[in-house]
Amino acid sequence: MKMAKNLKSEGRNGTKKLFWMKLTNMAKPHERFWQFTQFALYLVSNVLYSFVGNKMHGEDYITDLPESIIETILTKLPLRDAVRTSVLSSKWRYKWATLTELEFNDTCVSVSHIHSSALAAAKLVKFVNQFLLLHDGPINRFTIYSSYLQRFPYLDQWLLFLSRKDVQELNIGFCQGDWFRAPSCLFSCKKLTALELVRCVLHPPLYFKGFPNLKHLTLQQVHITRDAVENLISSCTLLESLTLLYFDSRKLTIRAPNLTCLVLEGEFKDICLENTPMLAVISVAMYINDDIAQHYDQSSSCNFDQFLGGVPSIQRLTGHGFFTKYMSIGNTLGEIQPTYRQLKVIDLYQVSFDNLKEIMVILRLLLSAPNLQVLQIGGSADASLATDAVDLDFWDKECPRDATFEQLKSVKMTQMLGLPHEMRFIEFLLGNSPVLELMDIAQNVHDETDENHDQSEMYTEILGFETASAEVVIEFTENYV
Repeated sequence: MKMAKNLKSEGRNGTKKLFWMKLTNMAKPHERFWQFTQFALYLVSNVLYSFVGNKMHGEDYITDLPESIIETILTKLPLRDAVRTSVLSSKWRYKWATLTELEFNDTCVSVSHIHSSALAAAKLVKFVNQFLLLHDGPINRFTIYSSYLQRFPYLDQWLLFLSRKDVQELNIGFCQGDWFRAPSCLFSCKKLTALELVRCVLHPPLYFKGFPNLKHLTLQQVHITRDAVENLISSCTLLESLTLLYFDSRKLTIRAPNLTCLVLEGEFKDICLENTPMLAVISVAMYINDDIAQHYDQSSSCNFDQFLGGVPSIQRLTGHGFFTKYMSIGNTLGEIQPTYRQLKVIDLYQVSFDNLKEIMVILRLLLSAPNLQVLQIGGSADASLATDAVDLDFWDKECPRDATFEQLKSVKMTQMLGLPHEMRFIEFLLGNSPVLELMDIAQNVHDETDENHDQSEMYTEILGFETASAEVVIEFTENYV
């Protein structure tokens, strides 16, 4: 508020600064492209206005713009509009043909009078072909996302063209029709530093030895064998960020010595992290079917050690779906060492507080992370779980009551039902966190008039718990589900 007030007092200049502040800082990442585009169009329209207004005086501002400004304007425009700037002046003609970052999508063609997706696809293919034919110079980034394209015979020639341009970033995704098969020339793009494929069939050739410069890899809904994806990951020795979405590999071993960020979502029986000493950020969403559930019931290995045993540098851990259940298999508290000294943030969701094994996973993480600062736990939203709990004596007999969380400052508990184990866990945190500043508890309420759900009783009990921190603020909210 203070910043906004100061900017407002500066008049027009302040307004411009505030616009840029909102544009670059407040927008969500996926909104920034369109905001920059709108600003670029605004800038071009003002330039054109000046051009028309000053032509009578023999001045041509648009032609006299510095090369750097012209390039900046072109990079902020959709490619279709960038091509149209050729009519502005001779200096602008074919300037778009030297762009190094190309993003093709459905907006590249006008479909206001087209009622056939096949015709729209044909127009898009023609636009891309003509653009690449006239392009002059290097291409650092090539992106194509489309809902029109359903068959992909032209993709081979595009990628062959790009491989000869030493493309560094490649993003390809189609949301209609068949999944596209990655052509063999893709594996000749040795300068790639970032690769994203969506709805793709990927079969690396036998001679493929990895992308030597690849640092960022995203595969979403990609058909690839377990051996192929494991070899792809391990052969890209500079890989820093790996994202596998809607990925059903069942068993997966990741070996990546420079990996710092890992995002997984899909159906997995086992995930093993080996040789990942730099891994700092992990986000996993796990789903199960009957086959995987049976595997969990029969498994005897310790998934906690298998998954987190090779990540001593972890700083943030996020788990969704059945992640906590997966981690609970074979896990025991035992003698816990402060293994994860850099772990500062833990976010776990869909935790079943009627399952003591899942609670023990959370406790083991807490006890292994002496510098933890932020903890967020989301419980199960199933009200049918609100039954009499068993093993409540665990908190008195086995839970380490002398544990102290010296750095924990913020705890947020969501989807709470007031289950006995939930209450004991909250009591445990409040009593062992001496610098805790905020305990935020969101309770599930199934109806605003639900008389069977007495929130005040739960709140009164929590407010009666002893707190190790004199500064802690306990807040209550209600989620109507």
